[in-house]
Amino acid sequence: MCSNYDAGPIELALTLYESQRLLYSPHSHFSRDNDRVMRSLTDLLLLGRESDLSSERGVSCTGELPSPSDPDLVERATQARLALGSRAMVLGHHYQRDEVIQFADITGDSFKLAQAAAENNEAEYIFFCGVHFMAESADILTSDQQKVILPDLAAGCSMADMATANQVSDAWKVFQKLGIAHHTIPITYMNSSAAIKSFTGENGGAVCTSSNAERAMRWAFDKGEKVFFLPDQHLGRNTAVLKLGLELGDCVLWNPWKPNGGLSDHEIINAKVILWRGHCSVHGRFSLENINEVRQKVPGIQVLVHPECQHDVVRNSDVVGSTEMIIKTVTESPSGAAWAVGTELNLVKRLAANNPDKSVIFLDKTVCYCSTMNRIDLPHLVWAMESLVEGRLVNQIKVDPTTAKFARVALERMLALP
Repeated sequence: MCSNYDAGPIELALTLYESQRLLYSPHSHFSRDNDRVMRSLTDLLLLGRESDLSSERGVSCTGELPSPSDPDLVERATQARLALGSRAMVLGHHYQRDEVIQFADITGDSFKLAQAAAENNEAEYIFFCGVHFMAESADILTSDQQKVILPDLAAGCSMADMATANQVSDAWKVFQKLGIAHHTIPITYMNSSAAIKSFTGENGGAVCTSSNAERAMRWAFDKGEKVFFLPDQHLGRNTAVLKLGLELGDCVLWNPWKPNGGLSDHEIINAKVILWRGHCSVHGRFSLENINEVRQKVPGIQVLVHPECQHDVVRNSDVVGSTEMIIKTVTESPSGAAWAVGTELNLVKRLAANNPDKSVIFLDKTVCYCSTMNRIDLPHLVWAMESLVEGRLVNQIKVDPTTAKFARVALERMLALP
């Protein structure tokens, strides 16, 4: 099996999914599927493909997964990578484990890695050490001859799972009924499924990342009167209010679990930005209390956070920026600078290690990794690379042509933003 987890079935399911859908969906299959989960711990691996829990397929490894305690693991990874040579490229997201990042040819945030995938036309195989939606985007942006591999198919994203294709379609039907769809431009965050990106492209919208959300939203307002921003409410709200100068009252929150999104027709018609009720399970943890506490304990410290954080956290921070900007800010700051960083813990630890002349600490006193990103560990990467060396292609991510067509349109609009 693909998993080395020793957790009990309930803990494993929650760790894998972390999704609000599992917890508050009126259609949750968790309770009635509990017996099945008990019988098969590691086959409940959710891929974030807008399907409900009962239709998500489990994942098993073909062959034996290396033990994480194997003393030869690094050497095996090194030899497999050398054997693959220029036929392969390894992309590593900044939130990835150090043990995996050391083998990445390119590291970056989702935007940088999307660019890298789009610009590379030589590597036949792309190992994407990120999460499922990133690998989907890489498959969409690369040629038909290139194959994208996700070392562990369970590396999903709880935020991406908070917006399903059917839910978004239902919301759009409401907009059509109210006569606002024709002047509403959808903007979807990169952290969404290929199906959501396809919907966005087909309806005149674009994808964005945290590094270009402002440009994407300004572009959308140049094309229409309203923006439908999904699935991250915090990035959408922070961009609209703090970058475009809109008022909080100009934004309404669409709850897919409530009729009419939990909004009146009047609220929907008069809103300038309709935000989807979704969030990042890591960045959503940081609070104003964290900021006040760290400033009290470390006078003069600067607070640096990601725009996926809650609005009051972003408004009260010293610096706000994308993952790439966070790295640049800390790296270029003067020796002796002190930073409390509100983003994923693997990245914060790496920043601290790479900047020994500065004080870099995690903003929250409670440790919180991106648990689904962390599913891609060195054993899974070794297994995937060695399988390919032996002539077996495993864990290929392939988006169907119909979905890919308009998803590519939305992604290319993002890449073409001024």
